[in-house]
Amino acid sequence: MEYLLIGYLLGSIPFGLLLCFLFGYGDIRKIGSGNIGATNVLRTGNKFLALITLILDISKGGIAVLIAKKFAMENNIAVYAGLFAIIGHNFPLWLKFKGGKGIATTIGTIIVISPIIGSIVISIWILVAFMFKYSSLAGMLSLISAPIIAIIFKLNHLILPFSIITVMALIKHRKNIAQLINGTEPKIKIKK
Repeated sequence: MEYLLIGYLLGSIPFGLLLCFLFGYGDIRKIGSGNIGATNVLRTGNKFLALITLILDISKGGIAVLIAKKFAMENNIAVYAGLFAIIGHNFPLWLKFKGGKGIATTIGTIIVISPIIGSIVISIWILVAFMFKYSSLAGMLSLISAPIIAIIFKLNHLILPFSIITVMALIKHRKNIAQLINGTEPKIKIKK
């Protein structure tokens, strides 16, 4: 149980929000999509800040999994520690449970749980983002692939948690799905 709490608390650190305040951009929730993640930080025009946010958000899930792998008696607890890091990012206590969409934290979780699946998920994200320029579409399609890949590789213990992660991501992307359908979803743009 304590590893789930550690995961949640790690996940709930709003790095994008904190870094934007620290670097003088104010409240990131009042910029672009209002999200606290790296894609929205990129809308400030500060690529370095967006990259640091991305790395820190990825690390939240990865560190939660590593701590549980190192100290927990049960093997499967590490997967759920990562899941709770994602829940923490999406629903942080400190921000009245209004957080990000969890893609970076999910990727960090998956890559530490299964480097093979993580590498495929990242490759799909990069490919879709490069081809279509939609961060939301790239995130959703890459995460939909995770439980499918777990099924293909017969990693039965990962199918349920990866499915939960995918459903959670799709729920958090409801607005993006509607915008993609009606053609109003903003593309990835970097200010010069």
